[in-house]
Amino acid sequence: MSQIPKLSFAIILIFSLLGCESKVQPKQKAFLALEYQSPSYQLIKSDCPFQFEINQIAKLEALQNYDRCSFNIRYPKLGATIFLTYKPINNNLKALLTDAQKLPLKHTIKADAIEADIYTNNIAKTYGNFYEVEGNAASQAQFYLTDSLQHFVTGSIYFKTAPNYDSILPAASYIKKDLKHIVETMRWK
Repeated sequence: MSQIPKLSFAIILIFSLLGCESKVQPKQKAFLALEYQSPSYQLIKSDCPFQFEINQIAKLEALQNYDRCSFNIRYPKLGATIFLTYKPINNNLKALLTDAQKLPLKHTIKADAIEADIYTNNIAKTYGNFYEVEGNAASQAQFYLTDSLQHFVTGSIYFKTAPNYDSILPAASYIKKDLKHIVETMRWK
């Protein structure tokens, strides 16, 4: 009888040593693999002194009680909105520029980086800055455009969620391209 417990013990020991071997592998860093449809743009015509193109997945809403030429461009599936505001220039270009340039600076507390690109289109007479914000800031991109004589437009992206850069990065990257497209297609009437 002493052979059976020794044999059982030996078998259990062998299986324990061989069966419990685990290879520890570190988890890979991963980003959410979201796919968005290729953008298709449509020209927005209105009574405003400008026109531009927006992505067809976006919904344009005119702000009735604010200003007849201010719009919200909503992305319902992405939980984001581009806020677009027009102001006529009435001997106040310097004040408009100062306000538009201060807006990205409000995000420096939470932003990891803010990159400003100068935008110039002499043919369309559109001049301004495009700001890309990295980090947990409330807005991921902003711009202003002007013809320096009559027209001034600002735009910015905001999400309906707490700013967590890693979580909103795919959607923010997609909408930044649309915001750049608005800048590039802006025409004064």
